[in-house]
Amino acid sequence: MRSELQALQANGTWSLTPLPTGKTPIGCRWVYKIKHHSDGSIERYKARLVAKGFTQLEGVDYQDTFSPTAKIISVRCLLALAAARGWSLHQMDVNNVFLHGDLHEEIYMSPPPGLRRQGEENLFSEAIQSTGYAQSRADYPLFTRKQGKSFTALLIYVDDILITGNDPVSIATTKKILHSHFHLKDLGDLKYFLGIEVSASKNGIFISQRKYALEIIEDARLLGAAPIDTPMERGLKLSDKNDFLKDQGRYRRLVGRLIYLIVSRPDITYAVHVLSRFMHQSRKVHMEAAFRVVRYLKNAPGQGLFFSLNNDFRLRAYCDSDWAGCPFTKRSTTGYCVFFGPSLIS
Repeated sequence: MRSELQALQANGTWSLTPLPTGKTPIGCRWVYKIKHHSDGSIERYKARLVAKGFTQLEGVDYQDTFSPTAKIISVRCLLALAAARGWSLHQMDVNNVFLHGDLHEEIYMSPPPGLRRQGEENLFSEAIQSTGYAQSRADYPLFTRKQGKSFTALLIYVDDILITGNDPVSIATTKKILHSHFHLKDLGDLKYFLGIEVSASKNGIFISQRKYALEIIEDARLLGAAPIDTPMERGLKLSDKNDFLKDQGRYRRLVGRLIYLIVSRPDITYAVHVLSRFMHQSRKVHMEAAFRVVRYLKNAPGQGLFFSLNNDFRLRAYCDSDWAGCPFTKRSTTGYCVFFGPSLIS
C-alpha cells in the first residue's frame, strides 16, 4: 500500500483541493492481488487503489473514461510478428496504473488513508509519444516507432507492458525513458503475460494458458472426471425448457472464465459462444454443456497456439455460417478465422 501511494504521488495522479459547493466526491478502496509465476508459485503481493466509479451517473458525473487494455488480437499479432522476425520480447510492470488515461472533466475523490503529498502530473501516453512513438488508431494502447531500419513496438495492458522490435538499443532507451517517468519493474524476457504462458524457441513462439485451464477444472470440481474428445455434442440444440439453476452466478463465472481461455484455445470458441447466450437465464442443461467443455479441456490443458518462424507475411481469412441455426431466434451463427502466414491471430 505504501508503494502504491508513493507511485501515485510521484505521478501527480491528483491534486488536493477543498471540495467545491454542490460537488459530491466518490469514494475509493484498496484492492489486493497475488501475482503468480507460470508454475503457480507466488511472485509478489500487490495493492491497488481504485476509485468507486460505479457510484457516478453517465451524463451527470462523467462523460468518458479510458483504460489502456490492448485488444487480444493485438497481443497475438505482435507475438506472431516477433516470432516471424526473430525479435526478442521484453516485459515490464507498472507499479501503479492510476494515470493511464486523460480525464477531460473534474472528478472529486475522497483522499485515501496515508496520503501526504503530491507530485507533478505526467501522463503515460504523453511520455511515450514525446520519445517519437506513434499511437495506433486501431488499438490505442499500441505504440510504434520507426527510425530508418529501426522498429520498436510497445503494447500496454493496464499495468503490464510488452516491448519488442529489431533494435536492442532502441528497446533499452525506451526502458530508460519509462523508468525516468514512472515506477516500473523490468521483468526481463517475456515468460508470463496476462495469465498466458509464453515459450520462445528457435522455431517460433508457443502460448498456452495451462495454469488457468487447470484452475477452471479444479474450480468446477472435475479433476477426477474422465476427459472427453469434443467440447460439444454434434448437432446439439440447447433447450430452454429445463429447470433453472439455483446458483446462476456459478454458471456465469464458469462461462466468463471460459471466454478468456479462448485467447489461446480457439477450439472451444463455438461451444463457449453458444453457452454465453444463456448467461442471464441458465438452466441445468446449460451447466451440463459447460461441464462438457471443462472435461474437454482436461484432455489437453496445455494445448495452445504456435506462432511459427516460417512466415510469408500474408493475411488469410476464412469464414462460414450455418443457416438459422439458433432454435430460439432463428438467426444464423457466423464464424471466422484470420491467419498471419501460418499463425492464427483472430
